[in-house]
Order: sequence, then C-alpha cells, then structure tokens
Amino acid sequence: MKEALNEKQVQQLTTKLKALQAEIHKRILGQEEVVEQILICLLAGGHGLLEGVPGLAKTLMVKTLAEATNLSFNRIQFTPDLMPSDIIGTEMLQGQNASKQAVQQQAFNFIKGPIFANIILADEINRTPPKTQAALLEAMQEFSVTYNGNRYELPPPFFILATQNPIEQAGTYPLPEAQLDRFLLYIKIAYPSEQTELQMLQQTTGIDKVSIQPTINAAEINQLRDLVRQVSISKELLEKVNKLVRNTRPATSKIAAIKEKIRWGAGPRAGQALILTAKARALFKGRYAVIPEDIKAMALPVLRHRILVSFQAEAEGESSESIVKMLLEQ
Repeated sequence: MKEALNEKQVQQLTTKLKALQAEIHKRILGQEEVVEQILICLLAGGHGLLEGVPGLAKTLMVKTLAEATNLSFNRIQFTPDLMPSDIIGTEMLQGQNASKQAVQQQAFNFIKGPIFANIILADEINRTPPKTQAALLEAMQEFSVTYNGNRYELPPPFFILATQNPIEQAGTYPLPEAQLDRFLLYIKIAYPSEQTELQMLQQTTGIDKVSIQPTINAAEINQLRDLVRQVSISKELLEKVNKLVRNTRPATSKIAAIKEKIRWGAGPRAGQALILTAKARALFKGRYAVIPEDIKAMALPVLRHRILVSFQAEAEGESSESIVKMLLEQ
C-alpha cells in the first residue's frame, strides 16, 4: 500500500511540474497551450496525438520533454514497410550452434523493440499500414505487449506521443476510430505568432545552443499521476460531463442539430478522459479541485477525434470542433 504524501511533498511535486514546463519553454518558444496539453496528457496517464504541418517542432517538443524528465526515449519512424515486430521486438535463437539437436535444446531470447521506453515518439503514424498501427493498440491500452504467448510489461511511466501531417495525405493510412479513441488527447499545433517566429529565427540560427536540465524523474511523475486521481470533482460537474458526452450521440442527444450533424458520438471513454484531464489541469494550475474552466479547456482536445460528423454536415463546412464548441455554448 502506498503511503499518502504530506502537504509539503505535494507542493514540492507541483513546483517541479512548473519547473518542467519552464525547462521545455527554454527551447520551445510559444506554443504554451500545446506544451500544457502534452504535460496534462502525461499527468493523466494517457497518450497524445499531435497534428501540425512540417516545421512546427513536433519532434523537438517530444525530445525536449524526454530530456527535461530524464526518461528513456525512443523515436519510431513509421513508414509503409514497417512491420509490427519492428516496434514490439522479436525472438532470436540463443547461441551459435545450428544443429537440429542443439536447436531443440536451446532457448529463444526475446529481443525488445523500441516500444520498451518511457517516452515513445511515433513519428508520422499515418504513414504505416493498419496492421502495424494495430501493434500499438495493446501497448497503449494495456501498457504491455504480447509476443508468442508471453506478456512483457512496459516501463512506467509509459507515454506515447504520435504525430501526423494534415496536408500530405497521398500514401497515408488514416487511423481507425478504434485506435483514435485510445489517444487521450488530440492536440493540434498552429503556426507561431509573428513575434515568436522572429525570436525563433534568432535563437536557432546562432552559435548558442540551449541546454536542457532534468527537473523531474520517473518516480515523481508516477506520484503526480496518483495525485491527479485524488483531485476532487463535484457531483454537479460529473453530471455536466456526462450530459455533454451523451449529447454528442444522435440516439441520446436532446439537441436537434446533433441528430442531423453527427453520425457517431463519443463513447464512455470520452467522459473518463475529460474528467481525468480536467483533474490533471487543476493540479497543473495548483488546485486540488476541478472547476468548470478545466472542463471547457479540455473538451476540445478530448472530443474532437471521438465525434464523426455526417456527410451533410461536412458538405456545409461543419467539423467535430465546431460541434463541440456549439455544445459547450449550450
């Protein structure tokens, strides 16, 4: 049984969280909301999908996070010829003797693949076929992989950040809804502001290099994840989250526009994700109770990939984002 943390220990952990954010921003200029959502995703114990055009520092963000947390990190470049064993690992025969009798007596060793790290960058995940994409499903949901009937636990904390490019769709394989739902947050990265971009040009084309110092370790992140679940949320807010998610479904929604514009609504996992990320955001902001602002802030990245709009809505220029915004207003 884990020992409860005292008030001083909790304060020290939340202070380290702010130090982690500041350390990342030494290299990542601007993108405050994106960095915050990545850290909230890490705290809540889920995985994130990052979408943005090339050159917006998606890969650099993940690498910087790994440096600032002193966690093990692997980058998997997804390509059309990538196989599931390239991610999970494979078995190899131990020893060099190749005779039939020796082979029967020798054991196979499991050689772990790149999935065995704390932080995984699944770069351009939509570049690989569904068979290989599916290799991530068990790891994302169960925090373990199975090979040849044997189960192998992944090191905690285990955190996948996948990236995809929204503009180059030739030769890509859109993620199936079942896998999209495994991502706690769908984080979209926009272009930087003019002033931020100018500062970025100045910082990245000179001789000075930004050094990132580790500010938090694996054990402290696991403690923070436990703290997230202890953050309180009122029954009234729980009911509002439940009502919001149920209103995304044509069969249960009381809003006429939803019945026309939505083909499939969000499932129960969406409500769980919204509550957990709202709790993580509250802790990130130094609070130990969820407020309505936390729900509103996390609704879009939680729901945008869990709602399937109708063909009529697409023709009218509607998107899942505009529908989530409409629901929040109501």
